[in-house]
Amino acid sequence: MCADLAIVDDADALALNKPVGISVTGERHGTDLVRMAAEAGETLYPVHRIDKATSGLILFTRTLPAHGPLTRQFQQRTVDKTYLAVTASRDVPDHGVIDLPLSVGRKNRVRVAGRRDAIVREGDTWTVPVDSDVTSYPSLTRFVVLWRNRRHTLLALRPVTGRRHQIRVHLAWIGHAIVGDPLFEPDPQTRTLLHSWRLSLDATWLDGERLTLEAKPGDDFIDAAGITNVDGMFAHAEKVLPALSTSEAVE
Repeated sequence: MCADLAIVDDADALALNKPVGISVTGERHGTDLVRMAAEAGETLYPVHRIDKATSGLILFTRTLPAHGPLTRQFQQRTVDKTYLAVTASRDVPDHGVIDLPLSVGRKNRVRVAGRRDAIVREGDTWTVPVDSDVTSYPSLTRFVVLWRNRRHTLLALRPVTGRRHQIRVHLAWIGHAIVGDPLFEPDPQTRTLLHSWRLSLDATWLDGERLTLEAKPGDDFIDAAGITNVDGMFAHAEKVLPALSTSEAVE
C-alpha cells in the first residue's frame, strides 16, 4: 500500500509520509488510510494519530503482537515526536515553552483551560491560571525557531503531552496560529502548514534498538512557507534541535 509514501515497510510495521487532507482512520465523509488498506485486502493498526489537516509521519503495524509494545511507548510518553509548523509572524522567540492546560469546550472544541487574557509570558514560557470549574489536562509544548523570512517563521515543536490538537491550539492561543489552520482561519488560502517530521522510539518489532524515523516535508509545504534554502534550514535544525530535549515529566 502507498509504496511511494513508505518510510518503513516490512512484515510487521508500515510508516508513511501521509499527504495533507487524508484521515488516518475514522473518516465519516470519505475514505481514510485504514479503509484504503482494507479495500486493498490489508489490515493496518494505527499506533498513533495525526490530524487530517496535518501531513507527515504516521506509524502502523500489520500485526497485533507488534502493536501493543509500540502503543505503550506513546502512552508512557517515551516517544520523542517532532513537528514542523509555520506561523505568519516574526516575533516568535528563538525557543520557548507553552505550558497551557487544555480542556474541551462547546461542540467538542479543544481550548486552553483558562481565559485568553489571563495567559502570562515570563521569559520564553507561557502559563495560565486554570479555571476551577472545568476539567483540564496538563499540556506542554516546547519549540525552537528553525528559519524566518519577512512573512513567516518555521518552528520545530515537541508536544511533550500529545493532547488532541495540542500544537494547533497552543500556538493560536499565544498569538502565533499556524498558517492555513481551519480551526483558527475561517477561509484558509493554503494547506495547513503543520507536518509530523520525526519519531524516535524503541523498534520493538525489530531488535528493540532506538530508531529515529523521518518524513521530509513535501514541496507543497516548502513552497507555501517560502523556504528557499532548504538544505541550509535542515543543517541549522540539527544545531538547535537539542533544545527540545528535556527530562521533565508531565502527568
